[in-house]
Amino acid sequence: MNFGGTEIISDYETSGIVIIPVPYDETSTWMKGSDRGPDAILEASQNLEFYDIETESEVCRKGIFTDNHITEKGTPEALAGAVYEKAVSVLNDNKFPVFIGGNHTVSIGAARAFSERYQDLTVLQLDAHADLRQEYEGSPFNHACTMARIREMAPVIQVGIRSISADELPYADRDRIFPAHSLFHEKALYGKALDLMSEKIYITIDLDVLDPSLMPSTGTPEPGGPEYFELMHFLREVARKRNVVGFDVVELCPSPSNKAPDFIAAKIIYQLLSYIFI
Repeated sequence: MNFGGTEIISDYETSGIVIIPVPYDETSTWMKGSDRGPDAILEASQNLEFYDIETESEVCRKGIFTDNHITEKGTPEALAGAVYEKAVSVLNDNKFPVFIGGNHTVSIGAARAFSERYQDLTVLQLDAHADLRQEYEGSPFNHACTMARIREMAPVIQVGIRSISADELPYADRDRIFPAHSLFHEKALYGKALDLMSEKIYITIDLDVLDPSLMPSTGTPEPGGPEYFELMHFLREVARKRNVVGFDVVELCPSPSNKAPDFIAAKIIYQLLSYIFI
């Protein structure tokens, strides 16, 4: 199944963008089902309109190739390694990688590849949870440890956070965390977050960053997140003022009775690509 269906150019050699599905759910700790997220996004993407009214562009003309699923189901370290190898391969071919999860463990391997390639990289995390645990349920590569591992590779900016444990506080850089409640009252903080970023940006989007009234289909929903246009306006500013070199969208836990979140996830991917390549 291709992102965008038959209307999208899907030849690897001529495509500038590569979608890599990673249906990994092994480290999820509450509601299971994020392994079904990539296929749900791919299915929903076939219903997109490919002319973007906001940017007045058709980013699909860059060519969007949907790669084979990464199906590693062993240890989370093995999964991170498989994602890393794929990211390195796609970057070496001078293409723009987009990983779709799967849970947030997926992002560790991707961030490693980008941090090795770009010395001036910042990782922007959009998420309800800090994910700064050093280890969780016996693994330092659990989805709850994602940003703990990534900040060992590159500086991080954490936006939309509204859940953090006391155990994570010693590892939290308060100057680089922008909680949702603060952003709600002071929108100018989005600009402050942007000012802290280096030139090259890798973005990891955990869909639970959105308020669950809009995005209920996640494994760990948390009330109080931004709505769609607030989030996308920030991403447009990031793409306009910095060089976004890749991103991932993770943690969709699809529900058969509500397809809207699946489409929202697909729309976020296509909209962000439109901002980046405008």
